[in-house]
Amino acid sequence: MKYAFSFLAVIALILIAWLGSRIPGMEYLFGVAIPYLAIMVFLGGFVYRVIHWAKSPVPFSIPTTCGQGKSLDFIKQDKLDCPTKTSEVVARMALEILAFRSLFRNTKSELHEGPKITYESSKWLWLFALIFHYSFLVIVLRHMRLFVNPVPAWIQALEFGDGLLQIGAPTMYMTDVGLILGVVLLFGRRLITRHVRYISLANDYFPLVLIFSIAVTGILMRFFLRTDIDIVNIKNLLVGLATLQPVIGAEIGAIFYIHIFLVSVLLVYFPFSKLMHLGGVFMSPTRNMKNDSRAKRHINPWNDPTIKPHSYAGYEDEFREFMVEAGIPVDKELAPKKDEA
Repeated sequence: MKYAFSFLAVIALILIAWLGSRIPGMEYLFGVAIPYLAIMVFLGGFVYRVIHWAKSPVPFSIPTTCGQGKSLDFIKQDKLDCPTKTSEVVARMALEILAFRSLFRNTKSELHEGPKITYESSKWLWLFALIFHYSFLVIVLRHMRLFVNPVPAWIQALEFGDGLLQIGAPTMYMTDVGLILGVVLLFGRRLITRHVRYISLANDYFPLVLIFSIAVTGILMRFFLRTDIDIVNIKNLLVGLATLQPVIGAEIGAIFYIHIFLVSVLLVYFPFSKLMHLGGVFMSPTRNMKNDSRAKRHINPWNDPTIKPHSYAGYEDEFREFMVEAGIPVDKELAPKKDEA
């Protein structure tokens, strides 16, 4: 039912856009008002979430460590897994963001009869996640050609490289196939893998179904419903949106309004969902902190500045008598009382 709800929600959104675009005078709502609102919600929500995370205190030094930390000179340090310098943290973050390093090193565990637990590689998950994210990125960058006139040379070069393995006409882009393949496999993993299916919620399925629907409607416009849309009016509308001078000319086609409405829903949904890992990865203290807690003291920003640090020796001096009475071992014995002396 969790994934069925996601399909039903997306189908409902498609019907809303299709029916709305058929009503005379509603083109401005779906072609201008809703996209502008979606962009404002996306930017405002994204910035708010990132600033909120950036302002959150980090009470403990908690970098994830998976290798040898800095120690004696003759012991080799793992600079990526135990960074102690800013440059090492930047290198670690770059590999995490650009190559999904932690996902590459991930393993899956399975419990068998015996009981016996096994650990296996899950490189296929890393591969398809990489394909999905980079395909999504390239598609977004390619679509920028619709918002600018003339089209910059770097976008033309990106588009040429993406369509290098041309199949038919119009060009079938590699990233179109990669995005569809990545979404299907990530969705299928949540259905087939038992323990992943158990912890998956509706908000795990919904963005995958929504992105799949956006990709499918885009492919339909490009390959199958080209006669139902006016590409010149679409270009004029999108350039007008970018320059804050939107103009809707002749009838563009219902499939375009469905596509742009689904994109708008994704933009609105983005800042309030798990998709915000796009910005959250930069704010993760397990990744962006140095592993130098033995060389440099980490001050808890939540500490009351009027309360001075209390060492264990000072704590024992203050409560030694009560600790002895409670049978708690102490480093120093109680001083003899005067009457006992």
